[in-house]
Amino acid sequence: MASVLAMTYLWLKAGHIIFMVFWMAGLFMLPRQMLYLHPHAADTAEAALWAKRMGLLRKIILTPSLIVVWVLGLLLAVSIGAFSQGWFHIKLALVLALTAYHGVMVGRARKMIAGHRPLSERQLRLWGEFPGIALALIVVLVVVKPF
Repeated sequence: MASVLAMTYLWLKAGHIIFMVFWMAGLFMLPRQMLYLHPHAADTAEAALWAKRMGLLRKIILTPSLIVVWVLGLLLAVSIGAFSQGWFHIKLALVLALTAYHGVMVGRARKMIAGHRPLSERQLRLWGEFPGIALALIVVLVVVKPF
């Protein structure tokens, strides 16, 4: 199986990067959409519109991209023997943190759609920065491989 993965390495890598970009775009968009929903009461037309948009973002971009990123990423890791490399362990921890962030933000979005406001607008803005910081660290780890 390793030889088959080695032959398809560049295709796996391209797919992983493409779907990582889709996933990150969704992770950047969700807190922004939550900010737009924040001032509207749950029973308004504006809230219904933002609820629909957040649902579509989750169903069409976020969840499918998350799954593809994980599948292709694990295949890539196996094909290059990354599990024995130090940089990969930190990258994996950051991707696990992004996955947890994904779940937390989707859960909070559902609460907001139901009319609750678990986070202030300021807190949403701060939470919205996490994917960018994680992305920067992951790119450095993957490109530089500092250890």
